[in-house]
Amino acid sequence: MRIERRHEWDLDVAEATRLQERLRREVDVSTPLALDAIRLVAGTDVVIKDDDAHAVVVVATYPELKPLETVRGVARVRLPNVPAMTSFREGPALVDAFAKLEHEPDVVLFDGAGIAHPQRFGTACHLGLFLDRPTVGCGKTRLCGRFDLLPEDKGAMAPLVDEGETIGMAVRTRTRMNPMFISPGHRADLDTSVALVMRTTEKYRLPEPIRLAYKAGAEAK
Repeated sequence: MRIERRHEWDLDVAEATRLQERLRREVDVSTPLALDAIRLVAGTDVVIKDDDAHAVVVVATYPELKPLETVRGVARVRLPNVPAMTSFREGPALVDAFAKLEHEPDVVLFDGAGIAHPQRFGTACHLGLFLDRPTVGCGKTRLCGRFDLLPEDKGAMAPLVDEGETIGMAVRTRTRMNPMFISPGHRADLDTSVALVMRTTEKYRLPEPIRLAYKAGAEAK
């Protein structure tokens, strides 16, 4: 898979913060996903062990959600564990993995944030620019913003709002489970990002492509 390498990764926190400010202006979160045209969806998972990040990317068929290809990447972690800097910690390993793909996904679901991020530039935004294709952030935890209390039923959702701006959606993807925090990353809008997540979430809390990546990583360990 071709990667557009937008910058080097050997940065300190101050340099990374300035880069976030510049690159976030290029992120497109207004273009709806062409849901009916999607044939392949990728999911990601990253585990950091000692000083290395280990990434897994699984490409699955859509709408069947059957795994088609699994690749792995590894890279040294360069920045400290600061929540707003996750994409810089995980990005090199993800790029290493994506570069090995033979099947190019139509859209990528990231285990992490899109614009639901303090700098509006989470992993799905950052890697979306590297991949130059639609991406969606599927966060298990809330980095910023507030949302109204949700009913317990699967499909319940409420806007995630920060400083008066809707930055994502809190979505209960499984009954009586904690919500996921869905936000567009790049070349996607919020409504179709949420719709795709719901279409790819079966009986688990995680969207199936991300769950497949998590499972592949666990099996490798």
